[in-house]
Amino acid sequence: MILAVSDEPLLSLELPFAKKLGSGKVREIFALGDDLLLVATDRVSAFDVVMREGVPGKGRVLTGTSVFWFGLLRDVCANHLLSADVDAWPEVPSEYREVLRGRAMRCKRCEPLPVEWVVRGFLTGSGYSDYQKSGAVSGVALPAGLQHASELQPPILTPSTKAASGHDEPIDFARVVELVGERVALAARDTALKLYQRGRDHARTRGIVIADTKFEFGLADGELVLIDECLTPDSSRFWPADEVRPGGKPTSFDKQYLRDWLLSSGWDRTPPPPTLPDDVVRKTAATYAEIQRRLTAPKN
Repeated sequence: MILAVSDEPLLSLELPFAKKLGSGKVREIFALGDDLLLVATDRVSAFDVVMREGVPGKGRVLTGTSVFWFGLLRDVCANHLLSADVDAWPEVPSEYREVLRGRAMRCKRCEPLPVEWVVRGFLTGSGYSDYQKSGAVSGVALPAGLQHASELQPPILTPSTKAASGHDEPIDFARVVELVGERVALAARDTALKLYQRGRDHARTRGIVIADTKFEFGLADGELVLIDECLTPDSSRFWPADEVRPGGKPTSFDKQYLRDWLLSSGWDRTPPPPTLPDDVVRKTAATYAEIQRRLTAPKN
């Protein structure tokens, strides 16, 4: 479900029938019986700072897109999604179902791994900056002569820490092994690459390139489970396939428009953030809605 961009953004939420366990940059996390209830608000962050303004409909885009991918990729890796059908949850009073509909996922409890599993299929962002300096990205040496938007064949894993506050930091695979153990590190690395490749193949049928993305995993009964969100415009860079070429700068169907405006504003990336103009909010909302439509709408 895509919320009209004119609707008021949801910035925070309290549910008297469910215990709040925490708040992330975007999601509110509640206990619902023995399960978790993840509710995506319309908050938006950039450079690890949450903006004061929300992006209307963003939470429903993130939830709807994740639900789509969880279904499509479940044969690659088990995931934590139990249900996105608010009306099927007896614990939720009827007066709260409308605010939750389309932005809530009931999920299995897992033990989160302290690593973000970043997969890069194209050279861009901080990876491109690192490559220009050293010829490598997170310790992964790459061929000489690559340009911005060059495809990486095969895709590479460039993991990072998962900071509770502040900025995530790139780490090499040896550090990943120290954090989660060799068995889990190898399984998560291989699974992240398979998930990316499957997602990339689907996106290409819709004329979209997934330049890079990040996955999060947890453990349930010792087994690897895909958690949080999946291949959304918050966690991925999406480009129109017909604009992608080495040296080019394709249009971004994600929050790059917001990032670019923030960089041009002179903001130093520390709180508080500047006030976002209405047109930046509207453009970001429309971009989120468009990529969801392209990726998930049934083909005619």
